[in-house]
Amino acid sequence: MTAEASRHVFVYGTLRRGDVRDITCLRPAPQFIGMGSVAGVLYDLGPYPGVVLGGAGRVAGEVYAISAGLERLLDEIEEVWPQQSGEYSKREVAVQMDDAAAGDVRWCLVYEINPERLAGCPVIAGGDWRRRSPP
Repeated sequence: MTAEASRHVFVYGTLRRGDVRDITCLRPAPQFIGMGSVAGVLYDLGPYPGVVLGGAGRVAGEVYAISAGLERLLDEIEEVWPQQSGEYSKREVAVQMDDAAAGDVRWCLVYEINPERLAGCPVIAGGDWRRRSPP
């Protein structure tokens, strides 16, 4: 982690590498830490997903070390700051890292969808945005 990086973020949808909002294209650049998963359910909202945290299911994603500047940019992208749309809220949760010993977790920021926005949205079976079935 660079001296400037202050926190970790878990991305599970369009911010993943190679997707339409690829986090690695944002500045200040994040540092990739590894793949991981969180307890939750992933929903398909059409052009992007949303996660509801908690429960027995797992949602796959990527963990990055980020600077305060990038955290502010992510807050703007997810509309939690400065204008709050009410679609997402920012939480800090334990992320189980994939390539590590059992019990190896990183505390990460996660942008959780407001459950009120999920009417009629299907669950993404398997919890992986990249492996979802085509519409």
